[in-house]
Amino acid sequence: MLPVADFDDLLAANRTYADAFEIGGFDGIAHAGVAIVTCMDSRIDPLNMLGLRAGDAKIFRNPGGRVTDAALEALVLGVHLLNVNRILVVPHTRCAMASSTEQELHERVGQSAGQDVSWQRFNVVEDQLTALEEDIHRVRAHPLIPESVKIGGFVYDVDSGLLDQKF
Repeated sequence: MLPVADFDDLLAANRTYADAFEIGGFDGIAHAGVAIVTCMDSRIDPLNMLGLRAGDAKIFRNPGGRVTDAALEALVLGVHLLNVNRILVVPHTRCAMASSTEQELHERVGQSAGQDVSWQRFNVVEDQLTALEEDIHRVRAHPLIPESVKIGGFVYDVDSGLLDQKF
C-alpha cells in the first residue's frame, strides 16, 4: 500500500504546474545547443543562471558536478542526437564534496544511517580547480565528442549567482 499522504503537497503543486503547462509535445532537443554538467545542490538553478528556458539545454547533475562515466554518456547522446554544441561543466563554491574528506562524509552519513558506511564511496573533490581541469580534458579527449563542440569549465558562486570561467 502506498503512503499517499507523504506526497500530497508535491502532487498538489504538480497539479498547479500542469494547469499552466505549455511545453507538451516538445521535441526534446536542446534548442540553445547547450549541455550542462553541474552539482545536485539545490542552490543551483541551471537554466535561470544562464538565461535559458525549459527545452534549451540538457542538464546532468551529480554530487560535485563531476564528469562521470554517466555524464559522458549523456554528453555523447546530447552531441549526436539532441543538438548539443556547447558543454559547460559547472561545480560550485561551498560544495560539500569539495569541503569534506571521504572520512568526514563516512562519519556523518554513518551517524545518520546508524551503521557502518565505509564501503560507500563518495568521490570527494580534494582540489576543485584541478578536478575541473581533469573533467574538461576528459570531455575534450572523448573520441565521440567532436572538436567542433565548445567546452568550458566554470565555477558557480552560490552566494553571488555569478559564473567564473576557469577553462
